[in-house]
Amino acid sequence: MKLLFNTRMLFLRGMFFTAALSAVVLGCSDDDDNTPAEPEVAIKLSSSADLGSFLTDADGNTLYYFATDVAGTNTCTGGCTANWPVYNEAGLTEDLVGEGLDFDDFATITTNGVAQTTYKGWPLYYYAPGGVREAAGQTTGEGVGGVWFVAKPDYTVQLAKGQLIGADSKHYKGDYTEGDGPVTYFTDTHGRTLYIFVIDKKNTNNFTTGDAAHDAAWPIFEATPEQVPSTLDKTLFGTIDVFGKKQLTYKGWPIYYFGSDTQRGQTKGVSVPQPGVWPVVVKDLETAPEE
Repeated sequence: MKLLFNTRMLFLRGMFFTAALSAVVLGCSDDDDNTPAEPEVAIKLSSSADLGSFLTDADGNTLYYFATDVAGTNTCTGGCTANWPVYNEAGLTEDLVGEGLDFDDFATITTNGVAQTTYKGWPLYYYAPGGVREAAGQTTGEGVGGVWFVAKPDYTVQLAKGQLIGADSKHYKGDYTEGDGPVTYFTDTHGRTLYIFVIDKKNTNNFTTGDAAHDAAWPIFEATPEQVPSTLDKTLFGTIDVFGKKQLTYKGWPIYYFGSDTQRGQTKGVSVPQPGVWPVVVKDLETAPEE
């Protein structure tokens, strides 16, 4: 009888120990699973068949850039502000930037006391026609006025609009006579002005020699056609080989930088060595002449 009692007690203790151990294991599993949830990204990439990849906020609202902001400052004033509200993500950190985007490309500017997020130096905006912001996923602001475009991570060229000011500090119009008037021209993705050389021929660079000191005055624009604003015809872009490098062309014209343009939006090259020798690249260029 005593042996039976002891056996039963041992069995009950074993059952109790097993149950307690299970509770501890489960309890530890619950208590130790304190890994914080991944933060929701604040700015990310969306895409469409027509436009490719473009930037949106966390809710999928499309973000835009303004061609006249080429110098990196907000130039949307007056009635413009109602249709194009600024985008600002206060406290943006690397973990809040979505896949395919580089945190270092973002910054913040302040205009009239209003903070605004920039991407690659371009201030970012929403589109709100009539004061009503477009719905998430829409891109109805693309191409508006020929100066508003979706912000993309992979533009080869972008459109800028502003006054041409030469290295001589004079103002030039689109025909390279002196005077005031904005011109819409091509820049790279960081707002650096792009030029052609009137001595060049179709798909032929007549400036670059391979001598570093000489070529530094007008460096070639090394790029291949990827994404361009929707108002431009991508098929008009190409490349040529120049001393082992790929130089972008437009309508057969090889494209260059001006070495003395040290800030985004500068157009000093338009007066060197005299106006019209190194024009900025514009949409309506005549096709480069054949040899």
